[in-house]
Amino acid sequence: MTGLDRSQTPKIRTTPQKRVTMVASLDIGTSKIACMIARLKPCPPSEALGGRTHAVELIGYSQIQSRGVKAGAVIDLAECEQAVRQAVSLAERMAKVRVESVLLSVSGGRLQGQLIEASADIRGGAVTAADVGRVISTGMRHATGEGRTVLHALPVGYALDGVKGIRDPRGMVARQFGVDMHVVTADATVARNLMLVVERCHLNVEAMAASPYVAGLSILTDDEADLGAAVIEMGAGSTTIAIYSGGRFVHCSGFAVGGHHITMDLARGLSACIADAERIKTLYGTVLTGGSDARELMSVPTAGDEQDVPQIVSRATIGNIVRQRAEEIFEMVRDRLADSPFAAEPKARVVLSGGASQLTGMVELATQILNRPVRVGRPLGFGRLPNEAKSASFAVPTGLLVYPQYAHLEHVEPRHTRQLKTGTDGYFGKVGRWLREGF
Repeated sequence: MTGLDRSQTPKIRTTPQKRVTMVASLDIGTSKIACMIARLKPCPPSEALGGRTHAVELIGYSQIQSRGVKAGAVIDLAECEQAVRQAVSLAERMAKVRVESVLLSVSGGRLQGQLIEASADIRGGAVTAADVGRVISTGMRHATGEGRTVLHALPVGYALDGVKGIRDPRGMVARQFGVDMHVVTADATVARNLMLVVERCHLNVEAMAASPYVAGLSILTDDEADLGAAVIEMGAGSTTIAIYSGGRFVHCSGFAVGGHHITMDLARGLSACIADAERIKTLYGTVLTGGSDARELMSVPTAGDEQDVPQIVSRATIGNIVRQRAEEIFEMVRDRLADSPFAAEPKARVVLSGGASQLTGMVELATQILNRPVRVGRPLGFGRLPNEAKSASFAVPTGLLVYPQYAHLEHVEPRHTRQLKTGTDGYFGKVGRWLREGF
């Protein structure tokens, strides 16, 4: 692979303040694929949530079972492509519009955030926008290892001649200028193959964003983001973490253990097939077990031969299997929070999102293991959201709809390649270059 490993995934332009625009989000998960289409309407600051300039009105959505994805990464291109086409087509039919480009979430590829300091001497006395871009680009290059690509480059604060806490340094005079920045990277191969699936569906990828970051944009209140909060996005194939402080996204990490691992534990522990284990998890999955659970029995079909006699198990047995894996997940979360800026914020709370966060007792177990106040987050400030999309499992696709309003916070690397016309180049459009240049 060429130097593109060290480049940035496609980035969206900020939503124009006074214009109504249409956006489509695509969340390709391990267990489900969700597509949402919304109209972004400008609204007065008094009516908008903090940081938002537009109201989000959902006009179409779909969710279907995912295929060809494991731990947030594509493992079967053709299967995944078929599923994405189906999800987008269902949402288009409901919205009565044609989608040309989508915002895409990334939860796999070992998401990792780093805080980087970079500085440079100022040539002309006053800091220019070009100086800011130059220093951030240098910092990005230092943060991006071999085979990794940048999802987000967010300046957290600036310094002039060693004095920190500068909000906007442009036009100010100094001999030396520095920036503290948060750079989020992912495996370039994982990002590229997610994008390839979308391109094969004749859709452009307008931007890519880390799942826990956009989940935070959807579910955190203004106070939580300002005072400090950790968003734990509990998907089927991975658990990813975003930490907010002072209203900014300051850290990111993740690991490939999630709700699907609970299903597999149940399938093994109960000798059940995976579909039955998933159903048992959804209906009876809990990490809280009381005295009556040992007496409450249920019959579970045995995997394999249909003639086999179903086995009888207690609710307590199911609860214990679920609890062991949930404890392991929260212990891994606790270790990652301890190694992050979050450890220095003793009052900061934890907000859970994703399908696995909805199992009974998850809040109590997380509170106990993380020793923090914990709640389950739900999408905030969305118009016309159907009931099934108001849950924690839709934090990522709804957050992607809000994301364009926050795009101005990010540094975007200039693209030096000449523009290619979409259409003359097959289904590889303007962002297809990002795929091809890398090989």
